[in-house]
Amino acid sequence: MNRLRPRPRPRLRVLAAAPFVLALAAQLLLSALWYDRLPDPLATHFSGADGRPDGFTGRGAFLAVTTALILALGAGWTLFARRRVLWGAWATAGFTGGIMVLALKSNLDAAQAAEARFPLAAVALAAGLAALAALAGLGLTRLVPPEPLPPAAPADGAPRIELAAGEVAGWSRATGSRPLTALSVGFLLAGAAGLALAPVLGPWPYLLIGLVGLVVGLPGLAFSRVRVTVDRHGLTVSPTALPRPRIRIPLDEVAAAEAGTVDPVADFGGWGLRGRPHRSALVLRAGEALVVRRRSGFEFAVTVPDAGTAAALLNALARRSA
Repeated sequence: MNRLRPRPRPRLRVLAAAPFVLALAAQLLLSALWYDRLPDPLATHFSGADGRPDGFTGRGAFLAVTTALILALGAGWTLFARRRVLWGAWATAGFTGGIMVLALKSNLDAAQAAEARFPLAAVALAAGLAALAALAGLGLTRLVPPEPLPPAAPADGAPRIELAAGEVAGWSRATGSRPLTALSVGFLLAGAAGLALAPVLGPWPYLLIGLVGLVVGLPGLAFSRVRVTVDRHGLTVSPTALPRPRIRIPLDEVAAAEAGTVDPVADFGGWGLRGRPHRSALVLRAGEALVVRRRSGFEFAVTVPDAGTAAALLNALARRSA
């Protein structure tokens, strides 16, 4: 935002990228060492408790796709690296790399790909590897100093509307994002398709697609159009179509409010409900935003037109309630 835009430090970026480099190195090394012992095509999709193959991919295509996947995940975690979730980068790399290596191992020395087996125990083994990697990432967090709190906004210089004794005032504005609505609907449709296919084609990966679609799509759709209100209750952000969930900051928690500007990608890594160290936001578009500084030192921002009026009124109401 306009007052503060902390960036991940080089050491944090290196630590976030490291597990993906290791996963990719293991993938490429074992692919080279085992190349002549692997069938072509490879068994790459399995179903049932005994892990019988029901999907196949050429060796070269498998290597290209898995390499691209690891690089994409690594780039995402590195670009938006944060100290408190460094363990998540290591867990993601551990699970992804483990699945890839175990998939190769299941094909090793098979005369035909149909002879390969990938039982559920292999998935559990990959999950265990992810847990160990997460612990390693959590330990490495100590090498990165905590992010400093943003500087406090000067309360005396905060914009404020003068209210007469006993005067009642409120401000409300609806705002939304069509791209976020479309994206959320897409996730919901993908989730519904995944859940429909899981009983027919097997739980993996369709059940995962279904769960991710619902987990991302439902809150995304709920907060794709909201009403922002400033009144005697404080700041309230709620979906226009639903009474819940909602975000509320009472007046006694407001230290200062101001109008700011938000760059969705640079400030919060995208649109929707976003979190960063010591601050969070509901980002529906680029540009004007209401930024509220809590007494705890944390910030909340919501992109909304006429944020200056909302900030001035919120400061006045918070001062009167103090």
